Amino acid sequence: MSRRFSDRAWADEAVRKINAENNRSADTHLYSVPLPEHWGVQLYLKDESTHRSGSLKHRLARSLFLFGLVNGWIREGTTIVEASSGSTAVSEAYFAQLLGLPFIAVMTRTTSPEKIALIEQFGGACLLVDHASEVYAAAAEVAATSGGHYMDQFTYAERATDWRGNNNIAESIFEQLALEEHPVPRWIVVGAGTGGTSATIGRYLRYHRHHTSLAVVDPENSAFYPGWRSGAADFSTGQPSRIEGIGRPRMEPSFVPSVIDHMIQVPDAASVAAM
Repeated sequence: MSRRFSDRAWADEAVRKINAENNRSADTHLYSVPLPEHWGVQLYLKDESTHRSGSLKHRLARSLFLFGLVNGWIREGTTIVEASSGSTAVSEAYFAQLLGLPFIAVMTRTTSPEKIALIEQFGGACLLVDHASEVYAAAAEVAATSGGHYMDQFTYAERATDWRGNNNIAESIFEQLALEEHPVPRWIVVGAGTGGTSATIGRYLRYHRHHTSLAVVDPENSAFYPGWRSGAADFSTGQPSRIEGIGRPRMEPSFVPSVIDHMIQVPDAASVAAM
């Protein structure tokens, strides 16, 4: 019984630390992007890169840690393991360091050296595999052999975040648009990594009855676009995306096609040209 009380006390303090980190952090900016007036389009860009960890997946990592803590999956000394293309692992390494927990990211060898360096900067370790399809099994095995916890963002991204509000990205967008000429946008456009962001935004739009459509862009080789178009929940390409951070070789559990109004498959050449 004393061990259970000790575990609960540690988890309570861990939740406090994560919420305190969020409380002292400013929200990310929503930039108005100037376009030619005759286009008749007002464009805003949500810059998630300004989070403390510098990663676009900072909100997701926070939610995944809180989800693991309140479910009793993460305890004092638990090794945190994640399968990632890099961005989520950066933020998870940041939160693992905040809580004094060891962190291991399983990624492909094609992950950029810059992301690997950021993970290591936050005290994390990287296990590199040859193919994107190998990260899932490798992460699960590392967690099992180390007695750790596999965060499994590709399963839990859509359920760890409260889609009704509670400082999620959708709520933040609408709060920042509140004083604009058009506070309810006609479209919200998002790229699909885990699928969790599009699931959160799509559900939020429906829950709050906003007349906003959701478009999701996907790169070549990703399973999301053809899976959404065909309705095949088990669609798989077996190929990694050339565009780091978005696109998956299979339809992930966290990708919810039914909340998406339109999808666009962007040629890799266009993605690189835009960058």
